[in-house]
Amino acid sequence: MESSRRGFLKATAAGSALVVSTDAIAQDESKKLRLASIGVGGSRGRYSRGGSIARDAAKHANMVAVCDVDDVHAAEFNKAFGGKLNTYRDYRVMLKEEKPDVVTIGTPDHWHVPIAIAALRAGADVYCEKPLTLTIDEGKQIRKVVEETGRVFQVGTQQRSSKDKFLTAIAMVRSGRLGKNVNAYVAIGGAPAGGPFENTEAPENIDWNMWVGPAPMVDYSNERRRMFRWYFQYSGGKMTDWGAHHIDIAQWALAPGEDGPVKVSGEGEFPKVVPNDFNWGKFLNGEASLPNAFNTATRFNIDLTYGNGAVMSVNNHYKREGDNVDFGNGILFEGEKGRIFVNRGKIEGKPYQALTDGDRAELDELIVKMCKGKRPGNHMQNFFDCISDGGKPISDVWSHHRTMTSCHLCNIALMLGRELRWDPKAERFIDDDEANALMTRKSRDFDPKV
Repeated sequence: MESSRRGFLKATAAGSALVVSTDAIAQDESKKLRLASIGVGGSRGRYSRGGSIARDAAKHANMVAVCDVDDVHAAEFNKAFGGKLNTYRDYRVMLKEEKPDVVTIGTPDHWHVPIAIAALRAGADVYCEKPLTLTIDEGKQIRKVVEETGRVFQVGTQQRSSKDKFLTAIAMVRSGRLGKNVNAYVAIGGAPAGGPFENTEAPENIDWNMWVGPAPMVDYSNERRRMFRWYFQYSGGKMTDWGAHHIDIAQWALAPGEDGPVKVSGEGEFPKVVPNDFNWGKFLNGEASLPNAFNTATRFNIDLTYGNGAVMSVNNHYKREGDNVDFGNGILFEGEKGRIFVNRGKIEGKPYQALTDGDRAELDELIVKMCKGKRPGNHMQNFFDCISDGGKPISDVWSHHRTMTSCHLCNIALMLGRELRWDPKAERFIDDDEANALMTRKSRDFDPKV
């Protein structure tokens, strides 16, 4: 199946006498692919990216099944497809019975890697929402499985497909237009402090045991389910939420040849429900508890230092007194030749404003090289193009694992409250057993109803 799909365009171009555009051919071929979506969100949830990416993928393939632990959400999604989709609660049953060619994953973050590994091993190409990993060790696991299976794997960090803003900023840094020694100042917002919240009975038609999955078992609460990003049991706060986007872009620009930072240091604050000197290792392994309240960092200022000398400053909010620098979301790149600022709304700064048409043409060429020979634009289209031609997506597992490692390094430094040294080649902390223990966590043994 794989060779026939990926060789389709070449075979058609060589043997067909019909004059048909390659775009149309690829579209016709991709429509033969069987698509299934796991975790789609809906009216009883908070996040809806799972449904958005699923519907986007359905423009390129034939949607055949939906899987969600909430029957209401599965039914709402199915309605848009005329009620014709097969519906499941358990992704393992769906993978076995449907045998999809392509899978999208939009579940809560703690389920991303287990489901992605199962889908890859079932023979599917996978598009998974960010942040991909809950721990550094999960990144190693998913990278290994992608390498073993040879499947196409795209992460939903769509800023990597933003040519006119983020990719232009990266190309300006990498082409030396800001100088040789460039640092980045990143602001991603802080997580809220809320709770303790009331535990209640789970709503009808939702499998709460399956939702919790590998995480420590707890009673249901609406806040825990809807706002899972602010619980370390299921995510990593703003560090892995917006950090998966902005830390990714900044690292791509500052240290493209590096395997990761070599040092992480800084300070921050957690909500008041987290005691001083809290044992995070026991908590994340289900051996200690906190009240049912948000527990990820609300404020932080962390420096990631790279082997080439570059420094990325990661903040909930960045302000520099007396220098007209004050922002809550975005990236400031600064070198001896000037500085530029970029976020989803704009890119600005004198070096950017000074670009000539010739400069922009040079940057465009560099951007195509950065994007593995493909012109950026549509993130989902990039995924399906790679399914057709066997290329690597713009947000592949290798680059995203490096990004998420940096995000996790920041959180671990906050948990331990001290500077940490990191070996990016060995992917371990140097002479620090306590920090190394936080690279992984125990998975709960559970028996979801099939």
